[in-house]
Amino acid sequence: MQHTNVQISADLQKFISKFEPSKFKLLAKGIEVRGANNLHRAVASAIELIDKMKLNLRVNHTAEMAIYGSFEVIDAAQAEN
Repeated sequence: MQHTNVQISADLQKFISKFEPSKFKLLAKGIEVRGANNLHRAVASAIELIDKMKLNLRVNHTAEMAIYGSFEVIDAAQAEN
């Protein structure tokens, strides 16, 4: 985990605790999960966990991120700003 002065929301902290990503980078509005071997499965699992726990988060991924086996989990309230 990369340490910065970014504040982590309670929902994002719950997600990190349950999802337990092996590598992630803190972003201004969430985290970037890195190094997923099966990106489709990891994204689906993240979305399922967010729905199951009713967290105010959303998953964002692009083709460019797929090259690196990564995706973002963004705080939905901050993403609207």
